[in-house]
Formats: sequence, structure tokens, C-alpha cells
Amino acid sequence: MRFFKGILKSILYPIYEARLFRKLYKESTPKHVGVILDGNRRWAKANLASSKSGHSAGARKIIDFLNWCEESKVRVVTLWMLSTDNLSREKSELQPLLEIIAETVEALSKFGRWRLQVVGATEILPDWLNTRLLDAVATSPKREELVVNLAIGYGGRREITDAVRQLLRENLAKGENLESAIDSMSIEEISRHLYTAGQPDPDLVIRTSGEQRLSGFLLWQSAHSEFYFCEAFWPDFRRLDFLRALRSYAQRNRRFGK
Repeated sequence: MRFFKGILKSILYPIYEARLFRKLYKESTPKHVGVILDGNRRWAKANLASSKSGHSAGARKIIDFLNWCEESKVRVVTLWMLSTDNLSREKSELQPLLEIIAETVEALSKFGRWRLQVVGATEILPDWLNTRLLDAVATSPKREELVVNLAIGYGGRREITDAVRQLLRENLAKGENLESAIDSMSIEEISRHLYTAGQPDPDLVIRTSGEQRLSGFLLWQSAHSEFYFCEAFWPDFRRLDFLRALRSYAQRNRRFGK
């Protein structure tokens, strides 16, 4: 019975996907999509595999996802690949994870289709990782069709703290006193010092694995974002799941707090 159900799904899902894709209006497609790539370790546990295998499976999913974004006319994607909290994991798990991240970014660069940008507190990353990330980003194409932000060593609170600190230093360097520097702060000025400065805020934030929280992802930028939570672990995330997220987004009435 399970065998026949599998055959039926393999026949019907592509038809359903194509129908869903045709129904989506390109003018309602989000321009910036943020993704919390969650569930790699739980996927590994469910599949009786190692954590490293789970992270590798998640890394392979990224190229598929970027292809789906490209065909849907998304312009900016932010992928949360490593949080500041992740850096406190046991070395036995962290080291292979960092290596997988480096290999993934290098593979994305060699793919030659997307402009890459690392966003995060790179100064807290190991020097060897920083070197490989910078080299990969430098050799990625400068095309603007799809910009991919790689959130590595990223934390939302850290980003806001860094932005305020940088703004204060900038104003003090201009000769302003501390009181004047503080008074001159504004939402616009802080935004100008975020890791994603110059980019539109995310219209849609997707989190996989069934968890329904942001965990500090794009705290400042997501003030007016729409959220979509998917039950699938990240390695199992399908094009169909992505199209459902886009459909959900298109059906919402965005009021931007008004």
C-alpha cells in the first residue's frame, strides 16, 4: 500500500506544483525572503544519521532553494546558516559544521549565478573560515538578479548593538560630543549601519522544522515582515513547501502597522 501511495505522490505532486506555480502572481512575490534553516540535526536523528550528515543534507538543499527563488523572481534571500549561539556548541560538532559552511559558500560562488554577501559578526569566526568566506564572496558574480545574504555568526541583538556602536563612533569621529551623537540617532541612521544596509527589509520570513519563533533572526528588519512556519525539517523542504509559503504570503493583507 505504501508503495502505491509513493507512486501516486510522485505523479500528482509535480502536477500540483505546476498548477500552484501558475496561479502565483509575480507582482505579489516577496522581493526579499529570509529563511531560518532549522531542523538539520533533528532530520539526522530521524534518519539515524550523524549530525554532520544532517548539516550536509541541509547544505545541499540551499542550491535547490535558490533556484526556486530565482524562478519566482525573488530579488534578495537571507539564509541563516550559523548563529552566534551555535558557536558555543561542542567542538566535535562545531568544527565539521564550519567546514560544511565554508564548502557550501565556495560551491555557491563557483556556481556563478548569484551575488553573495556574508552578514554577521565575522570577527568572532575562526580566521581560516573568514579567509575562505571572503575569497568565495570576492569571486562570486556581481549580478543583481538575486543577491544572497549568508548570515554566518549572526545574531539579531548583536547586529543592532554593532549598528548603534558603529553609528556612535562615526558621529564622535566627526567631532560631535556624546550627547549630540546620541540625540542625532534615528531609525534611518541605525538602519544605515545594519549588516543588510541598502537592502529592502524582508517581506517574508520562513522557518522550517515546526518551530514558531524568530530566535533573533533579522530582529530590526522584520518589523513588518510576514512569517511562514513549515513543519518540514530543512533538508526535507520541497519546492511545493516554498510555493505554499508564497501563496500564503500573496493571500495576506499587509498593512505595515496602519
